[in-house]
Amino acid sequence: MTDDAATRKRRAGGRAGNKVRAGTSVIDQMPWRLPVNSDRPIEPMDEDGVQAIHRGTMRILKDIGIEFLNPEAVAHLKKAGCKVDGTNVRMSEDFVMEMLARAPETFTLTPRNPERELIMGGKYMLFGNVSSPPNAWDLERGKRSGDFETYKEFIKLTQYFNCIHFAGGYPVEPVDIHPSVRHLDCLYEKLVLTDKVVHAYSLGAERVEDVMEMVKIAGGLTEEEFQAKPRMYTNINSVSPLKHDYPMLDGAMRLAKRGQPVVVTPFTLAGAMAPVTMAGAVTLSLAEALAAIALLQYIAPGCPVAIGTFTSNVDMKSGAPAFGTPEYMRATQMTGQMVRHYKVPMRSSGVCASNVPDAQGMWETMNSLWAAVQSRTNMVYHAAGWLEGGLIASPEKFVMDCEVLQMIQRYMEPAVWATTDDDIAIDAIREVGAGGHYFGVQHTQDRYQTAFYQPFLADWRNYEAWQADGAVWTTERAHRLYKQILAEFEAPAMNGDHQEELRQFVARRKQEGGAPTDF
Repeated sequence: MTDDAATRKRRAGGRAGNKVRAGTSVIDQMPWRLPVNSDRPIEPMDEDGVQAIHRGTMRILKDIGIEFLNPEAVAHLKKAGCKVDGTNVRMSEDFVMEMLARAPETFTLTPRNPERELIMGGKYMLFGNVSSPPNAWDLERGKRSGDFETYKEFIKLTQYFNCIHFAGGYPVEPVDIHPSVRHLDCLYEKLVLTDKVVHAYSLGAERVEDVMEMVKIAGGLTEEEFQAKPRMYTNINSVSPLKHDYPMLDGAMRLAKRGQPVVVTPFTLAGAMAPVTMAGAVTLSLAEALAAIALLQYIAPGCPVAIGTFTSNVDMKSGAPAFGTPEYMRATQMTGQMVRHYKVPMRSSGVCASNVPDAQGMWETMNSLWAAVQSRTNMVYHAAGWLEGGLIASPEKFVMDCEVLQMIQRYMEPAVWATTDDDIAIDAIREVGAGGHYFGVQHTQDRYQTAFYQPFLADWRNYEAWQADGAVWTTERAHRLYKQILAEFEAPAMNGDHQEELRQFVARRKQEGGAPTDF
């Protein structure tokens, strides 16, 4: 893909960005940009290991098969020459690799604001909000069921932070809205409160078709313009082990036929829904993903797709999922190595199993985020706000995670490791000599404002100064900042005619009954 002027502009910039005052402090966040991960990826396996995983994946697809619980999908695969026995579909390696070769290595995603266009694939790394927890937690209200007002709070945080590139699924499920019309209210608010790329849940024809229509309305797009390039996306999960269900396949096929991206993410917990070994769990996950991608490429050649990984281990005493573990990290790195072998973009996640935004939550999230960096992940789901294995969304954790994401973004900037003569600074070293300091030399003065990452949440004062100023813990500081962000939030500009048309569409679809709640 050409690194044109528009792309360079998205990647450029200093520390300028949205600022929010909280008492005497200021959030001075990094600007909107698409991080580029130039590090060499970690490759745990040698070539023999890669080929062993590949052979195992192909054996599953050829000899065991995948259950496709969608008659249309089965009919397509039967027409393609796959072996079909009821819902069980077996496919040859030649067929899978032929279909996989049709998939693009990179693609763009263009929301209603073209300045927020994303590049998916290559060395680009994109971060998204927490998605789909049924509960919320914050310092004031504790744990509670998700509701619409809390949903909107998280959407505002998603829009506010420049290090969040796309608005994934519902940051918290608003259970106070009936499921038949929930998608209408949620997507309306998401399209109005953000101008970033949005997601559609693949839960039946009506929801997917409604969301595609709403994206068209919000962007003022004709059907031809909508289909001309990716404007939104969906993520589907297999029903591990070895199943793809009816509604997710239905939604995925609908999007693919109209040129919209589909991320296929098996959810495989080693020892539960997959073999207890990481190699076995990764192999099973890849078989499930490639089966769905082969289907989509057969019915819509060249449609944008990505392989997602959600492979981790469980606590063998309780059966509870664990995240951010050494096994999780290795599974992500191994999957990344295989996805590069198959030459499609990759999705992973920023996750933890902690119940509150504490030290455990942050170390597990850091492990999962750095595994994403090391695997050269392109799309990181749940990068901000995730708790309790995906059962809780927390605004304090969202703010804390965004600090980490900015650190990763800063780490990726070429300026950090530049090695020009000016960066090596021989003249400054000569000027200071032995036993001096660099605070006052011109080399430092010219760079002191941009030399290092400046955190918006960390407190680097000594203990006495910290205690004298009220000794506020990190989670408390994050709570204050989240409240201040909401108080000063301004929705991005939107064409008034488009917004009114959106309102009318939502009202009409509600009157028609929305979407069915059984499949």
